[in-house]
This record gives sequence, structure tokens and C-alpha cells, in this order.
Amino acid sequence: MIAIINVILPIFALMGLGFGAVRLKLFPAEGIKSLIAFVNNFATPCLLFHSLVTSDFAAAFNPAIIGPFYIGALTCFVLGIVIALRGFGNSPGVAVSVGFSGMFTNTVLVGLPIIQRAYGVDALPVVLSIIGLHGAILLTTGMITIELMRRDGASLGRTLVTAGKRVASNPLIWGIAAGMVGYFAGLQLIEPADAFLRMMSQAVVPAALFGIGGALNEFKLSDNWQQALIAALIKLIVHPAIAYVLMIWVFHVPMEIARYGILLSAMPAGVNVYIFATYYNRGVSVAANTILIATMASALTISLWLYILSL
Repeated sequence: MIAIINVILPIFALMGLGFGAVRLKLFPAEGIKSLIAFVNNFATPCLLFHSLVTSDFAAAFNPAIIGPFYIGALTCFVLGIVIALRGFGNSPGVAVSVGFSGMFTNTVLVGLPIIQRAYGVDALPVVLSIIGLHGAILLTTGMITIELMRRDGASLGRTLVTAGKRVASNPLIWGIAAGMVGYFAGLQLIEPADAFLRMMSQAVVPAALFGIGGALNEFKLSDNWQQALIAALIKLIVHPAIAYVLMIWVFHVPMEIARYGILLSAMPAGVNVYIFATYYNRGVSVAANTILIATMASALTISLWLYILSL
């Protein structure tokens, strides 16, 4: 238990510092978006590129880990939609937004720092093999589903083009793609380049956690907190539970490797669920509340999963 506290406490202390700094006006609220932009557009792509070029990525690409992660995510998506439709009587478009809130993981701003803190750099190749597909699979799935279900939807072809542009314009995808090219080309980094990438990579953890903590000041609980709570529980409990069962009991992946994928699936909802909801103007308050509730509750649930994965 002490080991779990040692992993979790610094992570959420950094989040708390960011939240308190913005709340007390010690750090400008408008600066948080710039900080997160730095993490997403510069520091994390450098981390992804460097990790892929310097690791055994081919050995880490394990379908028995990647498959259960995405099976769990898509199952949570469907579950969230069904509950929103039948349990709360939402319109189809809002239901898809709620389902998306229970499916999309904060893999970068929370996932990478926690997993790196818990398991070290050895976990990164496996984690990156999942992150590399994350936006492409889940964002496209969410966009296609909402366009098909809402009455004012665009054509399927237009939806696919829009989803493709969003994925292709993501700097995280650029970092992963460049890293894979460099890995398979046998790229050897010279010392100045290696040092630069290492310094940029080291900025990810503190900047990401401070930034997500500060960003939580933007979200307030509203009348839709019940739906958000359910979406948060789906994300924090159901997703990792499905991943655990499939990886450990079905595919018999060794725990020392499976835990990377399981813990990543236990991360809270990412900021992209709010972006998705505002883009379609469907379930915006649910998405915002899900981020707030899931991020706060994840301090407890992630500790629980760390304990389970250590048994």
C-alpha cells in the first residue's frame, strides 16, 4: 500500500498544484490552454518519437493487449449509449456523446505520467502501441456513430473525411508515425538530438499534470451529474475490468506486461470528450462533468487497480 501511495501521491499533488494555482490566481487561467498545447503539440510528440526510436517497438506490439483495450473501449461506448437512451431518455445524438465520454481515455495527460511513474520507461513501448491507434479508432468511431444516429447528420463520406483530417492533423500521430519510420529505418540518434528529445520528454509529466489540474477549474457540476457519474464509472471500472478479463483470463498475457494495458484503460476521460461534445453541441454538460468526476475519482480507482495488478 505504501508503494501505491508513493506512485499516486506525487501525481495528484501536481494536479492539485495546478488546480490551486489557477483557483487562487497564482497562474493565469488563459495560460493553461497554452501549457496543454505545448504538451500535446511539442513535448509529447518528442517523447513518442524518442521512445519508439530507442525501444523494441515490434516486440511490444501485442494484439493480445491492444485488442482487449479496444474491445473494452467499444463495449463501454455501446453501454453508455444504451444507458443514455433507455435510462435517461436522451436523444440519439446526446446518447452518443455520453457513450463517447465513457469510452475515450486520457492517455497522454494522465495515462503516460501515471504509468511511467508506476512501471518506468519499460512500459512505454506497450503503451505507445495502444496510443498510436487511440485517436484513429475511437474518434472515427464516435464521429461516424453520431452522424448516423442524429437526424441532422452529414453524409458518411463527409464524416470519414472530417475524421481523417482530425486524426491526420494531430501532432501526436506525427510523433508516432515519425518514430515508427525511424525505428524500422534503424535510425541512430546523435548525442545533441538525443539530449534534446530527452529534455523535451522530461517536460511531459509535470507540465501535463499541472495543466490538467488547472483545466479542471473550467468544469462545474451541473444538473446532468448523474449521467456523468455513470459515464465516469464506466470509464474507470468497466473498461479496465473488461481489459483485465480478456488479457489475463482469455489470452493469458503475463501480468507483468498486461498491467500496462489494463492500467491505461483505467485512466479517466480525456479532454477530447468535451471537444467532441462541443463540436456536435450534444451532451456538453455531461462531457464536462464526466471529466471532472472521473479525474477526481480516479485517485481512488487507480489506486485500487494498482493494488489489483500488484497481486
